[in-house]
Parts: sequence; C-alpha cells; structure tokens
Amino acid sequence: MNDLLVMKFGGTSMGSADRIRIAADIAAEQYARRPVACVVSAMSKITDLLLDSMRRAEGGDESGLRKDVESLRKRHCDACADLLPPERRQAVEAEVERLTSDFERIARGILMLGERPPRSVDEAVATGEKLSALLMAAHLQARGLPAVAVNAADVVVTDAVFGNASPIMAPTTERAEKILRPLLEQSRIPIITGFNGATADGRPTTLGRGGSDFSASIIAAALNASEVWIWTDVDGIMSADPRLVPDARVLDEVTYAEAAELAYNGAKVLHPRTLAPLIERKIPVWSKNSFALDKPGTKIVPALTQNWRGPRAVTSMSNVALISIESDSPEVSGTRLMARALEALALSNAEVLALTSSSYRQSFCFLIRKDELERVTEHLEENLALELAHGYVKPIAVDTDVGLLAVVGEGMRGTPGLAGRIFTAISRDNINIISIAQGSSELTIAVVVRRSGLEQAVRAVHRECGMADGGMMRQAM
Repeated sequence: MNDLLVMKFGGTSMGSADRIRIAADIAAEQYARRPVACVVSAMSKITDLLLDSMRRAEGGDESGLRKDVESLRKRHCDACADLLPPERRQAVEAEVERLTSDFERIARGILMLGERPPRSVDEAVATGEKLSALLMAAHLQARGLPAVAVNAADVVVTDAVFGNASPIMAPTTERAEKILRPLLEQSRIPIITGFNGATADGRPTTLGRGGSDFSASIIAAALNASEVWIWTDVDGIMSADPRLVPDARVLDEVTYAEAAELAYNGAKVLHPRTLAPLIERKIPVWSKNSFALDKPGTKIVPALTQNWRGPRAVTSMSNVALISIESDSPEVSGTRLMARALEALALSNAEVLALTSSSYRQSFCFLIRKDELERVTEHLEENLALELAHGYVKPIAVDTDVGLLAVVGEGMRGTPGLAGRIFTAISRDNINIISIAQGSSELTIAVVVRRSGLEQAVRAVHRECGMADGGMMRQAM
C-alpha cells in the first residue's frame, strides 16, 4: 500500500453538521482514488467547554458543570439528528450518551476531590475527539462508505507526560500495523481521534493543545503514508498573519524547517511538533482550507524546489513572558547559574522561545509562553533557593508586557545585511528592541519588543523584506 493519504480535519472543519458533511465529501472523493485514513479534532469550542467544565467541577460549581454536560450532549445529538437518517440515529445517540456520561463521571470525581488530576484531565478532555470520530464515521456509513471510528489511545503509545505527551514510535508503529493496516487492506476508512494517546500500560494521555495535527503525522509516519493533508480554515501558510498584515500572501511551498519554526513561534497553521515524525521518511504535507476547496494550499517539503534569498515569513506571539536572571556575586558561575535555570525549565516542561545572555554581567534572559509562567517561576525559585536567600542572585525579574517577533526563511543563511535591515525597519517605527536571538542555523531571527509595538513591528518587517510580492525572495542566480 504505497499511496496512503492521511487527512486531518481541524475543529472548524468539524464544527457543525454542515462542516462534517464537507469533510465527509472530501474523504469520499479521495477514497475513490486511493486508501484514506482521517484524523479528526473535536468540534470547534468543545475542548474549551470540556476544560471549563472541569474547572467548574474543581471549584465546586455543580450547577455550572451540569449545564456544560447538557450543552455537550445537546450539540452532538443535534448534529447526529442532522447528519443521519432516523433509522440510524438511535444507536449513535446511545453512543453519544455513553461518551457524555463517561465525561460526566470523571468531572464529578473532580467535583468530589476539589482538584483536577492531570491523568483524569487527559482522559476526559479527549471526549470531544471521540464524539467527532463517532459522528464522522456514522455519517460516512450512512452514505454507504465503510468507515470505522478508532480511538487513538489504542494506537498511539506515548510517555507519561500528561497534558503534553510525546509519542514512542516503535510500539506505535507496531499497533498501527496491527489495528489500522488491516482496516486499510479491507478498503475501510479509519476515522481516528486526534490529540490523544495512551501510555504502554493504557493510561490515557494527550499531545498538547492543537495535538490533532501531531496525531496525523504520527499515524502517517507509522503507516509510511505517501502524504498528509491538514485541513483548516485558512488558505495555507502565509507570509504573515493576515489580521495584522492585510497584504500577506500564501506561500506555495515551505520546508519542514521553515514550517516548524513558524509554528513554534506563533503561526497557528500547524502544531509545533507536527513535522518531526515525517522528516526521516520525507513525507510531504499540504496545508489546505476546507472552506475554500479551490485554493491549492501550501506544500511542506524537505527542500525548496527553487533557491530563494531572504526571509519567507514573519510571525509573532503576544502571550509571552520574559524572565531575567542576574548574578549579584562574582563567586557565582554564570554558566552554572544558567544550567540550573535550564534544569528548572526542563522540570516545568516549558519551551524556551528565545534566550540571550551577557558574559560580563553574568546575566541572561529567556522568553516563555505566559501560561507556563507560574510553574516555571516555581521551579526557578526552588532550584535557585540558596542563591536567592543569600543574595548571590538578584530577585528573578519577570516582564509580561512584551511580544515575540520571529523572521523565518531558509534563504536567510549567509545573506549579509539582513539582520540590520530588520532591526532598522523596527526602530524606524520607534519600536524599542528589548532582546535579540538567532540560532546558528540562521533560519530564524527572534526579536522581543514591547507588546504595544508588536503588530506595528510585524508590518514594518513584512514591508521591509518585500514579503507581499516576494521582493527579497527572488530566485538566486
């Protein structure tokens, strides 16, 4: 089976009965040509509803929990009634009821405990994907297509980092061959839950918010698929966020490295870890818009088919925090201090978006996502407790009034004067640069600015680099 297509449908693409019909149309069209496996997200806003329900339960709000559960049940039962003929509804509605009741059982356990154990949250929050897979498979069956809903927890084996688990590919591949391959060989269409998996001993896990993209690439790599299509509500990967830059354009193709950097630094097209399982097998990915089927989308490939100069895109993040640490004693080694700080970040399971240091003052700063700030600060204070208590290290400084701008492009390598042009464009608009970071690959230049100037800085860089019309991205001669 050399022509397998794995398609992932995001929350907006699964957001209503009408959107599920369109997703089913796409699946049916491709199934007529080749083997197809689909990975589905929860219906739009459902994951937020589930998380809110558990927060209510933790806070003792039984009435709010009850309303949320009823809303969950009603939305999926309404979609079921819209998608299926009367003779098929009863069995599917019974399964909707079972899955909803399972969620309510876990939420009521949280209500009794007054806390949300991470393992319980992971088990409960995947309910949305299970309901989506159920509805999509049932609708395809009603159309005469041999679809079957599959819980990814039976296929994707992960570590035990609840809330942000990583796949273990060898056992995942074994299970994919055992569970999914026979379905495909029987010409059936697996409709697989995105976002979730389980440890080797069966404890439910999730892959982090937006993890359905990651699920699709894991499945594709495990089955050695020919390509992956990611269906969203945008036309592809763009040179900038069109909400900030009206003349942003869709990029015809980007490399794995460019797409990963863009995702890592705030672009909302792909999950940051999506591409990792695909790189070794060189499986291409298409980012497509299920709301505009005539648009070709963006192809993500190992290497560009043309040689380009300069940056490809600029992206940004506003929900970030800058943490600064500075030695206050010559007896403290800056290297060891940084090592202790990075160890705290690792214990927090936090990602460093940018890091810069000053060798003379033995100081350094790093940027993280704001939702990771509380646990990062806690681990930093614990790891540096002795130094802080004796005044060897100045109090940890946190600045949340900042934003990250990242300029990305394979063609930036070895391009003289590019960094200067970027910094000049930002300063020309009277925006102060707080911190700068660039990796040795020269693939990304990260700039930290005041949050109030972030959007203006994005527009300035996009304009300076001619990204709207490919100005600096001319084919190299």
